[in-house]
Amino acid sequence: MVTDFDQQFERNNTNSVKFDVLQTVFGSEDVLPMWVADTDFAAPDAVLKALVERAQHPIYGYSLFPESLYQALIDWFDARHQWKIERESILLTPGVVPSLHAVLMAFAAEGEGIIVQPPVYPPFFSAAAKTGRTLVANPLVHCDGEYRMDFDHLERCAPQARVLALCSPHNPVGRVWREDELKTVLEIARRHNLVILSDDIHCDLTFAGHRHTVLANLATADDQIITAVAPSKTFNIAGMGLSALVVPDPMHRQALKRTFEAMHMEPANPFSITAFEAAYRHGGPWLDELLEYLQGNVQLVSRYLAEHAPEIRMDLPEGTYLLWLDCSRLGLSDAELKTFFIHEARVGMNPGITFGEQGSGYMRLNIGTQRAVVQQALERICQAVRTLKNAG
Repeated sequence: MVTDFDQQFERNNTNSVKFDVLQTVFGSEDVLPMWVADTDFAAPDAVLKALVERAQHPIYGYSLFPESLYQALIDWFDARHQWKIERESILLTPGVVPSLHAVLMAFAAEGEGIIVQPPVYPPFFSAAAKTGRTLVANPLVHCDGEYRMDFDHLERCAPQARVLALCSPHNPVGRVWREDELKTVLEIARRHNLVILSDDIHCDLTFAGHRHTVLANLATADDQIITAVAPSKTFNIAGMGLSALVVPDPMHRQALKRTFEAMHMEPANPFSITAFEAAYRHGGPWLDELLEYLQGNVQLVSRYLAEHAPEIRMDLPEGTYLLWLDCSRLGLSDAELKTFFIHEARVGMNPGITFGEQGSGYMRLNIGTQRAVVQQALERICQAVRTLKNAG
């Protein structure tokens, strides 16, 4: 198959978070929206076909999860990640962020510590705050052109905590953790009786030369690993709101089931079920083409910035479609950076400071869009940087 990822779609006035709240988020409609983490690509044809067929049945009542859906998930992770998931370990859930909240409520009492590794996806912070748990920061360190975990510091943090929230691959820095790094995480967790929630939502989005390692594949029967997965980022179906937790321990599963039941959160609807199964069943060839296209977008950004705005630097990402741009050499405060990119560059990105204080001086750029849009964003950014330099 050959997918035309250059094809552009009108997303304005489609109730899109990414496009239809620009005035609210940025104070301006005149920005290229390259922020919230969905993409501007059409979902795989197999997903569209399955949804159309389901929509043609005119009754959309209460729905059950078919066994074929579970099997599609199992087959996908076996084929793509060599991870053999037991059917009984799967809990279907209404999204990874609700799953994070549920894990904290199930396995940490109010006031107990939750370890996060900033700069990191903002809901990791808010989940701790909203559930009354204590945030314990184990910041990543930037060394030799990549971010790394600070294991000595993690060892010191662990006695203060009950749960470690691991982002794997990491959003926003784009690291795909190596097997040796994950083994060290497991060793520390064992010594301190930590439950690990491994958020693997970006696991399918890794670039050439890098391979995602599923933490649970390295675990023993006594390890307390809960893995969050979803087809949402992979196939651009985040609006369907269906994900899964893989929970090998029966007692952990029961604890999570009780938590979800207490919140009365029902994840099943006929369209999310249909899209989830079709994506995992038939989306492999589409994904392979997507990864090549995204790699091209990464290379474009890297080359263009190096040539036209070397003040903005980035480590080449190992995974995700999110780029972590070091803008500290522009000499602007975080508030000034936000204003600069909105009003001078006219590109809507996520300010790095929202990922924790370690994100100060950074911006997160979503390149999950057509190459022409990436090119336009780069031209706007580099022109704004030239103007800023000339003004200085």
